[in-house]
Amino acid sequence: MITIEDIKNNEEIKELILSAQRQLDALGYTEHSIRHISIVSERAAKVLEVLGYPQERIELARIAGYLHDIGNGVNRVDHAHTGAILAYQLLKEMGMDVKSRTEIMMAIGNHDEQTGTAVSDISAALILADKSDVHRDRVSNPNMSTFDKHDQVNYAVTNADFQILKEERKVVLSLTIDTEISPVLDYFEIFMERTMMSKYAAKYLGIWFELVINGTKLL
Repeated sequence: MITIEDIKNNEEIKELILSAQRQLDALGYTEHSIRHISIVSERAAKVLEVLGYPQERIELARIAGYLHDIGNGVNRVDHAHTGAILAYQLLKEMGMDVKSRTEIMMAIGNHDEQTGTAVSDISAALILADKSDVHRDRVSNPNMSTFDKHDQVNYAVTNADFQILKEERKVVLSLTIDTEISPVLDYFEIFMERTMMSKYAAKYLGIWFELVINGTKLL
């Protein structure tokens, strides 16, 4: 069985991750490299683990989370689709069975809010994990005077707590936003599609998605 350690130690995958970030840096996007994919990988796995899914599904979610953004090395546009195809081929070459690599391909291909939705337990966990990573650490632009709205909103988030509560059957994203940097309304202006995608992903898993900002429950 291919594990997350096999994925992390694969030199081709390492280069694709680095190349993806170089392209996003050139385009002025937020961080999508090792920090982000590691967080998404572990959160996706944690969602299924807490909800009692089999270990095999948990590991596939962990791998999907780690690979989900490699398509950015091709182009930011349609990165979910190109990343899904890249991941499928890489996993095939590594010897992963067809059923497992198809599950990962499907999850990666559906993680972007423009074209995707939850279509499996793995894809739902990936969506919840990916959309939860809003934080100032993702802002690579060192000059606040040149921030676009995405940079400004991400930089305003000083804390992001992601919890899966099994007994309450819900996942909670609790954000602390410095409103002197960005008003809460700007978060919704930019991330409303992602928020709704997370809501439907949680519904797919039979749980609720709850959004709390500065101590106030908003969803």
